[in-house]
Order: sequence, then C-alpha cells, then structure tokens
Amino acid sequence: MFKKVLIANRGEIAIRIHRACREMGIQTVAIHSEADENALHVKMANESVCIGPAQADKSYLNIPRIMAAAELTDAEAIHPGYGFLSENAKFASIVEELGFTFIGPEARHIEIMGDKVQALDYVRELGIPTIPGSDGEVKNPEHAVEIGKKIGFPVIVKAAAGGGGRGMKVAHSESALRTAFTVASTEAKAAFGDGRVFIEKFLQNPRHIEIQVLCDKHGNVATLGERDCSLQRRHQKVIEESPSPAITQKQRDELCEVVRNACAKMNYLGAGTFEFLYEDGHFYFIEMNTRVQVEHPITEMVTGVDIVREQIRVAAGEKLNISKMAPKLRGHSIECRITAENSETFLPSPGHVTDYHPPSGPGVRVDSCLYTDYHVSPYYDPMIAKVITHGATRDEAIAKMQRALEETVIEGIDTTVPLHRKLIATNAFKTGEYTIHTLEKFLEEGRL
Repeated sequence: MFKKVLIANRGEIAIRIHRACREMGIQTVAIHSEADENALHVKMANESVCIGPAQADKSYLNIPRIMAAAELTDAEAIHPGYGFLSENAKFASIVEELGFTFIGPEARHIEIMGDKVQALDYVRELGIPTIPGSDGEVKNPEHAVEIGKKIGFPVIVKAAAGGGGRGMKVAHSESALRTAFTVASTEAKAAFGDGRVFIEKFLQNPRHIEIQVLCDKHGNVATLGERDCSLQRRHQKVIEESPSPAITQKQRDELCEVVRNACAKMNYLGAGTFEFLYEDGHFYFIEMNTRVQVEHPITEMVTGVDIVREQIRVAAGEKLNISKMAPKLRGHSIECRITAENSETFLPSPGHVTDYHPPSGPGVRVDSCLYTDYHVSPYYDPMIAKVITHGATRDEAIAKMQRALEETVIEGIDTTVPLHRKLIATNAFKTGEYTIHTLEKFLEEGRL
C-alpha cells in the first residue's frame, strides 16, 4: 500500500480523499493555489505545497508544478479527484512515466471516453446500446441536415470533446439544425479547443441513469447499482438519488450485466460511471466518466462500499473485496448539491462565510469545504457542499433531507439551499415522476 498520496484537487473532494487516506494509514499532500492558502483541505493534509496563483490554469491545471510538488514531497501516488485534470489522458500518462501511480484508469481509456464520437463507436462494439445518430463526426450543416432527416427531428448537436452542457444545441427543424450546428461547433471550439460535433436523436422526456463500476487489475468487476441524476439545470446535476424510483430490479440487473461485460472486455481499471438516458423502457449510452463522481456518496450509502478507498486499493494492485461484485442495495439515499449562487437568479455569490452550521443527526452526511470565516473564491466551481441523507425507504430519505436542509445554516453568501428546500417538497419529486426537463420547466414557470 502507498505511504503517501498527493491529492491533485481542492475543495470537498480533496477533503474526501484525505479522509480515506488517513483511515488507511496513508500520509497526504495537499496542493493549493495562493487563493486557497487557508482552505480546509490544506489545513487537514499532512503536508501542503503552493503551486501557483489563483487562476486554475496557473495552479490546479499546471502539470509541471503538480509533478514538482509530488517529487518534492516524495509522494508515491496521485489522486486527481474529479474536474481539473481527472480526465486528462496526458496527465495520467505523465504521472506514470515519471514513476508515480495514477489513482485512476489507464490513459488509453481516459482518452477514448473523453472523445464522445470515439466513445460511442467503442461502446457499440462492447454491446452497449446507444442513441440513433450520426456515424461519427458531422462535417458541415448540410451533412447535419441529411442525418436529421434520416433519424427524424428533434435532434441534438453535441461537442465531441464536450461536457457540462457546453457545445450542446437542440434543433426541431432543418433551418434550426443549420444554426445549431454552427453555434455548437463554435462554442465547442471556444470551450474545449475542439470544434468537432456529432448528432443524436433528441429524446423528449428521458431520465438520466448511471451505473457505478469498480474494477481491479485481477479481472474483477463490481457494479454498485444505479443513480438517478435527472434533476438538472443546464445539463448540470442538482439532485441525485439511489436507487432510481423509475426502474425495476430486473432492469437494474440487466443493465448492470451489460456494463460488467463491457468493463471485462475493456480491461478497465479503477472507478468509472456509465451514463445513460432512459425512456420508454430503453437505455441509451451517452458517456462514460473515467473518475470518481460528485454524486458517489449516495452509492456509498446504499451499498456500504467506500468508493474512494477502493480506488486507492485497486491502484495499489489489491483485489476488490466487494462481496459478489454486485452488493445488494440497502435503503435509499439522496444528495443535494449546494452551490454559492443565488437560488433565484443563479448569479455567483463568492465571499466571506460569516456563519456555518451543517446539518447532522441519524442518516445525514455532509461533504463540504466550508467553515465559519472561510472565503468562497470566485475562481473555481461554485459547489461548496453536498448534503446526503439515507433512509430505510425513499420516503424516509426525503423526510431526512427536508429536515437536514432546514438545519443548514450558511450565512454571508447566497446559496441554493432555498431552491433545494422547495424542490424536495414538490409533488414531482415526492412521487419520483420527473425527467431531465422537469427542473428547468419549473424554473421557467416560476414554480420554485
């Protein structure tokens, strides 16, 4: 097992990784920007190294400085968390080439799954169902219209190297598709440096279902059930739950079997998540995230599996110790992502936290980087906390979440806690009858 791990991230995920390491007897190294000098992940780590100014490209995305920090502190392995360099194949390769262990999948799998066009071709060969669409990259607007006519409108144009909703445009007609192609390609070029796009049939009212996997170097593949991440705003997840209230045990077993077979054929290593759109009884692959997910805690709550601990263990060459590789789900779990944004306008709200009291009690977990007097920086993602609840039933998990959100106190900045309180109380959430469009529809209609 590793003696020292460098955590190449910040915020709550850096704290989460630190906690797993310390429970395993592993020393931790925190990297931080000048803006994060007093961040909680820095205070908690055994060692810390400042790697640059506040701007991410000069610090958390600066590979040479991160590697220099690893060498300076004699770290043996690097955990990238999520975001930043976690799905950067070049970074994973450099880590391994310089003699460190990358706590994640092989660079080749990061590269394949990071390119949406390549990923779709790859998973089709693995037997995973995909949405009808273009066979690879779409070259120009006329090519797009030709495909649109073939698969039927509406369609969605997506960036090949995209993520987070950028470079995605829906078109309901030929003229709209020509415009959507140009806008999506331009947006993708600006956001990712890659203007390639592809086209898929746009599903009208799907749910977003994902399967968590863990794989070791000995051919073992574990599937840890599914998460329902359908409540989204601008393609960003807001609330997740596990298990999904929309699928049956038979569907769960069948989908997990498809994913297990795919991972075995890939010789995948570490944690990963296969994401699907689900509509009218059918699942369609949309992407695979080759890292730990923001929403991993709800899977941990219903399976009892420490996903970050298992990431570290399998990276060190150990075997998965998960019973039968498909543990039975226990109860129900919900996660609310709390961001430093106004809950009505969604304008960012960086600033000084004057008072912070997280919720607690039975069945409540909070993953956060906050403390009283903490300064929320304007330079990074606005997510500041995740409130997670677990109950024997879905109704119990909802009740605990309502109580937890009522207890949550974050003063000095605006947060989305009020939005979550309202959303959890809606009939659509209580009944589980929602889709990926529900939240945005509620916001457009002024119902939240």
